[in-house]
Amino acid sequence: MSQVQELLSRELKVLMRGQDCKERRQRIRICIELHVATTPVHKKDLVVRMTDDTDLFFLYNLVISEDDFQSLKLQQSLLVDYTAFPQKFIDLLHQCVNEENKDAPRFLLQLSYTGPVLGSSPAQLDVVETNSFKHLTHLSLRFQPANDVEVKTYLATCLRCIKEEKCVLQQALKKTEEDLNRQLVCAQQALSDKISELEKLKNDSSLKISELHSQHTTEITSEKEKAHQAYTQLLQQYEQQRREFDCSLQKSTQQMQNRVSELELSNKELLERRYKAESTVRELHSKVQGLEEELQRAQQKVSSLGRENTALDGECHDKEKEINHLQTRLAVLEQELKDKDQIVQRSNEILLATQQQKTGLEASTEKKQAQIGKLEATIQSLSAELLKANTIIKKLQGDLKTLMGKLKLKNSVTVQQEKLLSEKEKLIQEREKKMTDVQHSLHVKEEEVGKLHERLQETEQKLEESKELLKTNENVISWLNKQLNETHSVGSNRSNAPFRATVSPNQMPERIPCHSTHINYPLPSYPVTSFLPVPVSSHQPLDINRAGQRVHHNNPLAKLNRPQSLSGPNKENGESAGLDLKYLKKQEVGLPLHGLNQNTASEPQKTLRTLTQAKTVPLPIQSAYFPGQVSSS
Repeated sequence: MSQVQELLSRELKVLMRGQDCKERRQRIRICIELHVATTPVHKKDLVVRMTDDTDLFFLYNLVISEDDFQSLKLQQSLLVDYTAFPQKFIDLLHQCVNEENKDAPRFLLQLSYTGPVLGSSPAQLDVVETNSFKHLTHLSLRFQPANDVEVKTYLATCLRCIKEEKCVLQQALKKTEEDLNRQLVCAQQALSDKISELEKLKNDSSLKISELHSQHTTEITSEKEKAHQAYTQLLQQYEQQRREFDCSLQKSTQQMQNRVSELELSNKELLERRYKAESTVRELHSKVQGLEEELQRAQQKVSSLGRENTALDGECHDKEKEINHLQTRLAVLEQELKDKDQIVQRSNEILLATQQQKTGLEASTEKKQAQIGKLEATIQSLSAELLKANTIIKKLQGDLKTLMGKLKLKNSVTVQQEKLLSEKEKLIQEREKKMTDVQHSLHVKEEEVGKLHERLQETEQKLEESKELLKTNENVISWLNKQLNETHSVGSNRSNAPFRATVSPNQMPERIPCHSTHINYPLPSYPVTSFLPVPVSSHQPLDINRAGQRVHHNNPLAKLNRPQSLSGPNKENGESAGLDLKYLKKQEVGLPLHGLNQNTASEPQKTLRTLTQAKTVPLPIQSAYFPGQVSSS
């Protein structure tokens, strides 16, 4: 079972917006129904239908279930539940109805579709509120166009409703016709009764009218006679009253003329008095203006003196800060200035009193000549007070002269202070000269530091050159080691025969540098021809025969371990690969070569020790540039 509850069915103005066509307004009927299904499951669906009364094939449907409403609520951020949503939607539609007749409606229904023809594509109904900032969409519903089956069912329901309405209207028509016929018969009978009553009333009214007419004619004639009599009486009374009024007017005019003559005489007298009073007032005004000018001059002098006094006060206050020992004298001067200010205030009070008396004089000008004498007396008193004020001003000028003398004394003190300042400036200049001398000495020292930096750079360059020389020496040592290794390989091929190494004089360097003294010592002129065979013993050192001389070398590697390159076995031949360190023991007895320093001799020994600690193979022969022992054969 399903129940259908119709909530709204009304035509509304809707703004149509298509894809190609322009905007237009059209009246569309919107029906809102609530379908409640009780079997098999209790379910509520809100059905919204849009139709057009002029176009029966225009049909859009929207079914909103509770699940659909939840998604709609999330999408459009609604704050209403499903039960209250229909009423809120109807309220929005009512607001659109209230605003649709206005030129600029606030709430508006807008239907937009994407297809070329309305009814063939989905449409969207928006409830839009326009404010001063933007168009605010309260609700947007997506409607689907109805298919043929839905259109047919809609048309069938419309036809059924129309037929039902037709049957109801026909039954109502029959009932109304029967009622109207009955009412017509009753009305005709009542009309005939009313016509007969009307004729009776007409006859009665004609009789009453004739009687009333006769009564009124008699009453009118009697009233006319009464009115004529009253008119004649009123005429007589009016004539009597007019005569009496004329007599009273003549008497009053004569009295008024007499009064006018008297008033003219008094007016003339008053005019003469007025002219005299005006002349006196003019004279008084001229005198008062002269007094005002004198007062203004006096006020200007007083104000100038007051300004000078204020300027002097400021200067005195500034000088008090600079000179402390003159504070007592300045305090006395300030007291005198205060007394003078009081005198000036008294003079101002006197001037104010004169102004008040002036206002009294202006008020008293309207009175007679008796008050003029009093005013002249007051003016004389004012002139005497002004003379007193002038004497006071002269005294003030004398006091100002004394103040100027004191200011000269202050200026002399300031001159002394300027002398002290000049002496301090001289001291500052002397200190500046000392500072310039110190700066000059600093500059000299900076130049010396620069020279020292140059020397350091030179020493660094020399160190780099010494490092290069060390590298060349290491190259020579490596070359000699290679030669020894070659000779050792040749000797091993000859079984136990003595090995012989020939070194050409062109291959040996002519001069070998010394690291500490940077002196190139020449090699001996005789060529190195060959090495003697080295016997296998631990007591005899390695020596070289050169023109009947035998050189015994001091070996610095006597107490070091054997490196693998010299004492290790040969992997290919199975024999010893080089000389054993036991043949290179140092001999204590011997003399150094001529021309070599003990320091220069000790430096290559140190370098050889560092090389052996780093497990490198040094040169075991010290024939030309290492200190050794030379013995005759």
